[in-house]
Amino acid sequence: MAEFGFNEHHQNEIINYMRFARSKRVLRLKTIDSCFEELKDSRLVEETFTVDEVKEMLDELQAVVRGEVEMELINTAHTNVLLLRQLFSQAEKFYLRLQSDISELENRELLEQVAEFEKTDFKTTDKINKETSKPKLAPLNESGVSELLNKEIVRLQQENDKLRARLRTLESQAMSALDEKSRAERALKDLQRVQGEQQEINSLEDTVAALKEDYERSLSANVATQKDLQDNLISSKHELLRVQEQLALAEKELEKKFQQTAAYRNMKEILTKKNEQIKEIRKRLQRYEPNE
Repeated sequence: MAEFGFNEHHQNEIINYMRFARSKRVLRLKTIDSCFEELKDSRLVEETFTVDEVKEMLDELQAVVRGEVEMELINTAHTNVLLLRQLFSQAEKFYLRLQSDISELENRELLEQVAEFEKTDFKTTDKINKETSKPKLAPLNESGVSELLNKEIVRLQQENDKLRARLRTLESQAMSALDEKSRAERALKDLQRVQGEQQEINSLEDTVAALKEDYERSLSANVATQKDLQDNLISSKHELLRVQEQLALAEKELEKKFQQTAAYRNMKEILTKKNEQIKEIRKRLQRYEPNE
């Protein structure tokens, strides 16, 4: 069996399987022989038979022999499937993928080598190897298994490192997104507060405009009420200055909080426009103040 390249252990395993197959074959042949013997004993009791009687006996014998042969072939096929199942199951434990070439099963040269081995080496080895324990598939050599396992471990470690690096990147991106979200929320709150202050400024502007109109009407109608109107105007100016101071503080806070956001430039433009409007209002108010 050296032509097949098997080591001693694998050769013994093949011999065990061939011994099993031979015992099944011998048993089935004995069954077929018993079919013929039964026909001889039960039907061949007369000296002469008609053609129909001979045909009937042969048909019965054919059916019995056919059934025995078919049963043996089916059993052999199922036995081979179980053997392949054992081989594949053991290979999967060591991360191996076995492949079979069905065409080699009809290779006449290899079949003749197997037949020759059964006639010669099989008989000699059968006398030497008397195994009493249950046949069991042996694992691959330790060096090959260790190499396969080490390669698989290295591959899994590399894959694990890649996943960890990816996880760190995602965590960093998530933290950046949370920080940006927090800054945007704070900027929105500040913007809402500034909008509220802007509404207050608009209200004061309306008040100043109304006072201005009242002042002009009172100035033309009665000079005596000018002082009262002027006092109201001064009070309104003081209130306007207070709001301007608050607005200036709000601008400083916004410059700190919005200096990294996209809303900073828009807010600054809004504040600049409002400051210009306030300056314009002050200029307009100064024209109506009495000369010192």
